[in-house]
Amino acid sequence: MSETSGIPRRRRALVAVLSTLGLAAALATAATLPADASAPTPPTGWSQVFLDDFNGSAGTGVSTSNWQYATGTSYPGGPANWGTGEVERMTNSTSNVALDGNGNLRITPLRDSAGNWTSGRIETNRTDFRPPSGGKLRVEARIQMPNVTGTAAEGYWPAFWMLGAPYRGNYQNWPSVGELDIMENVQGMNRVWATMHCGTNPGGPCNETTGIGNNVACPGSTCQSAFHTYTMEWDRSVSPETIRFYVDGTQFHSVNASQMDATTWANATNHGYFLILNVAMGGAFPDAFGGGLDSGTQSGVPMVVDYVQVLSANGSGTTPPPTGGVDAYGTIQAESFNSQSGVGTETTTDTGGGQNIASLANGDWALYQNVNFGSTAATQFVARVASGAAGAVSGLVEVRLDSRTATPIGSFALANTGGWQSWRTVPANIGAVTGTHNVYLTFTSGQPADFVNVNWFNFGH
Repeated sequence: MSETSGIPRRRRALVAVLSTLGLAAALATAATLPADASAPTPPTGWSQVFLDDFNGSAGTGVSTSNWQYATGTSYPGGPANWGTGEVERMTNSTSNVALDGNGNLRITPLRDSAGNWTSGRIETNRTDFRPPSGGKLRVEARIQMPNVTGTAAEGYWPAFWMLGAPYRGNYQNWPSVGELDIMENVQGMNRVWATMHCGTNPGGPCNETTGIGNNVACPGSTCQSAFHTYTMEWDRSVSPETIRFYVDGTQFHSVNASQMDATTWANATNHGYFLILNVAMGGAFPDAFGGGLDSGTQSGVPMVVDYVQVLSANGSGTTPPPTGGVDAYGTIQAESFNSQSGVGTETTTDTGGGQNIASLANGDWALYQNVNFGSTAATQFVARVASGAAGAVSGLVEVRLDSRTATPIGSFALANTGGWQSWRTVPANIGAVTGTHNVYLTFTSGQPADFVNVNWFNFGH
């Protein structure tokens, strides 16, 4: 929510099967549940540490044992307009924040006769949400964004997000204390943004005020017309430590500790977080899309929240130390991307199981950061691929270094292999590579249709 959170890039709607990482086992049916659905039962190995199902009488406020209202136009002594340029005044009025009597919370922005806006912002009382050492934390909410689009949606900025605990009471230490935006949206666009803010402002290792973010269209129904489940999973059981973002169980963004220096990561993660739900009106993020508030903006369209749930999974008791990068010569699982465009994930029937990336077509790409090739040059690229493309459809699987528009260092062509789960291992020669690089897999075709799935890849000498 702090400042702008990224500029949209072209992305096709994800069509991946929702059975990813065990997360989808809990979420696969969530998007189709009724509006008053209860939070799903935690999967095996996970325990529930917070839940609000927003059950209660219509017209009543939220549970003050769970939540506190942030009111006015700033925190006491904090930046004006919540630091974002938004123009509304936040209230604790049930006109702006109330249960609907059907198991949902509604946060409703309203414009009065003088043109002034009010809305709602609630934050958890608890500030201790973080993974156990060596374990995982999952934060999720099932939300229908304000059902308004086009000119009527100009200035709308709904969000579900988290701030580092040291911010509460200080209000001057952003972004170093960390911010995790699980769901943001502006202008009624059919997109969800996820972003990590950290480091220094402006610029710094986290590219502030933009942050490290990505966005994707909501799968199936639009973000505005239906409920979707938005999830952040913070994983301290892997190295490098990784924070992943999902919509309806499909990952579309991640950030890991190797993307920044150790001090920046520690400042952003070595403490608890609190959760925030709000609908801002106007501000830097909507303005970035050329649609500030005006007379055509529709008043009174709520963000509807079915539940908020936090789960925890215990780990080994120690957080693995950073390894300094990804081994180019070990198996790199394709679904472990740090960022992507147009990439879906699905369960694979290939040997070893797990997931593959899917629905890959011309212009799609996936990024794998800090891949360490060492001092002896890699000269070969190998990928496990499958294709069920039509007979006239084929394309190139390409490897690029450090920029997705760089000249490929190698590639191979692929057409139909007998089916989307009919796997083969394909080698390709590449230009000699040493050192540590960000690796992009890019997909190029003369046809718009999907032409390849990828399960894993690696490099060789």
